[in-house]
Amino acid sequence: MASLVSKISLTRLFSRIRAPSIAYTLCTATETRTQKLERIADQLLDLNKLEKHDYSILFRHKMGLNRYGPAVSGLGSGSSSSGPGAAAADAKVEEKTIFDVKLDKFDAAAKIKVIKEIRSFTDLGLKEAKELVEKAPAVVKKGVTKDEANAIIEKLKAIGATAVLE
Repeated sequence: MASLVSKISLTRLFSRIRAPSIAYTLCTATETRTQKLERIADQLLDLNKLEKHDYSILFRHKMGLNRYGPAVSGLGSGSSSSGPGAAAADAKVEEKTIFDVKLDKFDAAAKIKVIKEIRSFTDLGLKEAKELVEKAPAVVKKGVTKDEANAIIEKLKAIGATAVLE
């Protein structure tokens, strides 16, 4: 239904805009780009208020814009800086503050110690901690600070497990 309404309104829009004479639409070889733009600007200034409104709607439609902004995400950029170097600079400025601790591997003889240690810094029960350790490599603690994560890694290394910071 919305497409039918938009087709009807676009048809009405096209009929309201006066068609420029054929002499203006043909661009001669001697007319420069500046002259052409001046001619178009003069034609736009000659439109009455209603025609200007209709033209603005038509122009937005032709550009792929709707009432709420660009219809395609590629038209506008949220970042004021440009180029691949600027993106790398933004990434360097943003330092990671929240980390995850991942258990990579462990000694089979130290499995029970690893399970007990996992339970000491998580809210997991015995069964959940055992399943987590058995499916290593797995994230054992999410969203911790760097100091807290390093303390957990040191504890796991002391009992014979290998853990990494992500």
